[in-house]
Amino acid sequence: MPSPSSGPSDRGRPVPSSLWRDADFRRLWAGLTASQLGEHVGLVVLPLFAVLTLDAGAGQLGVLRAVGQAPVLLLSLFAGAWVDRWRVRTVMVLTDVGRTLALGTAAVAALLGRLGLPALFAVAFAVGALSVFFDVAYQASLVRLVDRDQLVRGNSALEGSRSAAQTGGPALGGALVSMLSAPVAAASGALFFTLSILSVGRIGRTESPPPRSERPPRVWRNVQEGLRFVFGDSSLRTVCLASAAFQFSFTATMTVYLLFLPRELHLSGAALGLVLASTGPGALLGSVLAARLPRRFGHGAVLVSAAALGDGVFLWVPGLRGSPAVTVPALLAINFVFGAGGQLVNVTVMAVRQAVTPDRMQGRTAATITFVGMGLTPLGSLLGGFLAEECGLRGSLLVTAAGMTLSPVLMALSPLARLGGTLPAPRGAPPPDDRPPLNP
Repeated sequence: MPSPSSGPSDRGRPVPSSLWRDADFRRLWAGLTASQLGEHVGLVVLPLFAVLTLDAGAGQLGVLRAVGQAPVLLLSLFAGAWVDRWRVRTVMVLTDVGRTLALGTAAVAALLGRLGLPALFAVAFAVGALSVFFDVAYQASLVRLVDRDQLVRGNSALEGSRSAAQTGGPALGGALVSMLSAPVAAASGALFFTLSILSVGRIGRTESPPPRSERPPRVWRNVQEGLRFVFGDSSLRTVCLASAAFQFSFTATMTVYLLFLPRELHLSGAALGLVLASTGPGALLGSVLAARLPRRFGHGAVLVSAAALGDGVFLWVPGLRGSPAVTVPALLAINFVFGAGGQLVNVTVMAVRQAVTPDRMQGRTAATITFVGMGLTPLGSLLGGFLAEECGLRGSLLVTAAGMTLSPVLMALSPLARLGGTLPAPRGAPPPDDRPPLNP
């Protein structure tokens, strides 16, 4: 076993004890940052191109967004099975190559006046599908690059950059469209993916390919193995259920919240944007705290308390009244705390999930949790809209925000709450199913 100050080695070469002295970790971090910027620039550029250049209506814009989001539900489980069959660095590079080609082709076609809505739908789906594979691969990459006692710090750095990209990427995309043009902005997204390829491709540490049997099982059997592993482990099962409860309630809450701010609190567009952006600095703080607090106070205590604080703070929103001079500072504080608590939970949960999962199951575990956690979000949005119409905005917001607190309750009643300052060892995974198919 490696010592606490070392990590995986490349032909006997030890990994530095400080992550930032590790050139390969810096390359992974830089690649992820560039890739996330490219993804979130694209998420803004493609809809703006549809509206500003193709005169798309609200219904067409909704279809475009749905097409880009559909791969999360359609492909997550399969992405986990495929990622576990390949070197994760190879998956990350290939998906960035695909996204570079997709956005680059869209930019060229737009400049030539050949890009219509059907082609834009195809680009959105391709970018969304490749992003699913990239996201699963990057979540499986860190555990193969650093020692397990460095997972929290590593995830803190990676998730901090991801939060910054989620905040800054849309703003950058909007600015590029305003200052230049939508096709040029799309090309800039392709440039970010190219930078990610160059950075991730330079990782020098050897990654052993996953073991293969003479007759690999079908993809569906890999998917089933991932589902059995996640739901057979009490901690991972709780992560799934808590994530599903949070995401369902959060999407319902945000549907009501985006109506509540302008209609009940009479916020202007600029004030509304400022309020929503305040979660970004909070998320950055949460990433910094996640590198220190779990080891000192215990991973379980941090998970439960951060989730309770971050989710519970939204219960104050329905009671806000008065002029924007009063409500905006309160909303800024609430969103800041929500961002900090949420990111602290995200980083800690990811480290725990990576620690308890054997290397060969990392992709499928990440994909299963993503699939279960995000699967109910469309229903949450529908519920939020229904409650807002039938029950009023304040009452609906109180109900949906209260639903978010189910997540910390589930974690508090599970073995997750008892995790100490040291991450647990990997749990036993079911043996690979190498039996031949019943109907070959």
